[in-house]
Amino acid sequence: MPDYVITCCSTADLTREYFTERRVPLGYFKFTMNGKTYVDDLWESLPLKEFYAEIAAGAMPVTSQLNVTEYIALFEPFLKAGTDVLHLALSSGISGSYSSARIAEDDLRAKYPERKLYVIDSLAASSGFGLLVDAALDMRDAGKTIDQTMSWVEANKLRLHHWFFTSDLTHFKRGGRVSAASAVLGTFLNICPIMNVNSAGRLIPRSKARGKKNVIAATAALMKKHASGGADYSGKCYISQSACYDDARALADLVEKEFPRLDGGVKIYDIGAVIGSHTGPGTVALFFWGDARGE
Repeated sequence: MPDYVITCCSTADLTREYFTERRVPLGYFKFTMNGKTYVDDLWESLPLKEFYAEIAAGAMPVTSQLNVTEYIALFEPFLKAGTDVLHLALSSGISGSYSSARIAEDDLRAKYPERKLYVIDSLAASSGFGLLVDAALDMRDAGKTIDQTMSWVEANKLRLHHWFFTSDLTHFKRGGRVSAASAVLGTFLNICPIMNVNSAGRLIPRSKARGKKNVIAATAALMKKHASGGADYSGKCYISQSACYDDARALADLVEKEFPRLDGGVKIYDIGAVIGSHTGPGTVALFFWGDARGE
């Protein structure tokens, strides 16, 4: 098996069991809520239900990324032990963590010139970020070198689609992402915004649908439009959700019906505390491989 490790951030929104099984060292973001700072340690410090209950009660968490020193602490033990490192960073379109990881990369390359350390801007977030990490791990475990894996990720990362919808505009209003008037009108009319992550790794509003049934159908239709092979898509599909499992399950059921050749069916994950601090509850995100993302 190739002698390198693949690392990423806690914002990849998969499970602790997954990262342990696949041997992925994590860099942990932090968030502060109600005056207390927590490590984004996949719900160990603060259980998921408590986190979203606090948000429902009006809390507005503030998140913080890893700094350069923390990235050095993540990478250096492996380099010092003679192991190369491939790190996938949360999208630079929504976080400065990639820049911090790159500074750490430059510092450590100078210190360990005989080792390989690559930092990749995933241009991805949440379990879409996780799906990209999963693909890199599959390549590593299939015997690909660190250079082959790095090149494949760079060449294919914009084929990874992210489509989000939210049925709860309360948190978006609190955070200033939508106006109070728009939130009230949207809630009254039962309007659900549909968003995606574009080629620059930024979350962009794309359209709207009225009612959960319609927004779920519209999201599945976007997958049919963009997925590799259309309805014959046979790749992996992930969904992440923030305190709205039933909505995620309804979308998963429709996707599994419309795409019978999926690799392993749809896997549903929780949106983690960092991404959830910005979305609040009521958000569902769909991730799959398809055509190249546009602006």
